[in-house]
Amino acid sequence: MKRIIIFRVILIIAIYSLLQAGCKKPGGSGLPVDADGNEYDTVVIGSQVWLAENLKTTKYNNGVPVPLITDNDTWASRSTAAFCWYDNDPSLKDTYGALYNWWAANEKITSICPAGYHVPSDEEWLTLINYLGGEDIAGDKLKAAGEQFWSSGNYSTNETGFTAMPGGWRSHMDGTFSSKGWKGYW
Repeated sequence: MKRIIIFRVILIIAIYSLLQAGCKKPGGSGLPVDADGNEYDTVVIGSQVWLAENLKTTKYNNGVPVPLITDNDTWASRSTAAFCWYDNDPSLKDTYGALYNWWAANEKITSICPAGYHVPSDEEWLTLINYLGGEDIAGDKLKAAGEQFWSSGNYSTNETGFTAMPGGWRSHMDGTFSSKGWKGYW
């Protein structure tokens, strides 16, 4: 039963991975810069290069703005790209990054990720999880250590340097915000 619950948690993280995009580059290194000029640290985990912080751009990498949606009903009814800040609070940008809806994260013509990076596929997430020892322990190796940002009882090690932050999510059903400090979705 515990294994089923853990698998479901991992599956939920994979499904919502597109709400708060973490970008991945298949190889190489360097300091990526998004269309807003934000620079991102990277981390190599196994054979993969990942951004080591949550994406916070307001534009696609071609400079076209992603619409900022603050109204709950508009967010819930939207069927095109959008982003927001948790609780519509831009001061959370540098800590938690932005929240993106499915359409923003899945744009095929351009990307919200810095040039040369992309939103990771399910297969790439599974490669990462397997490299870190499986779904039972991968999360603790990726999460920022301590309780400064995560809720109490966080025993993660962040041994990868990925520094996953609990930026929460925004419901596609009613536009409400949830889970900051408890969950992060990539």
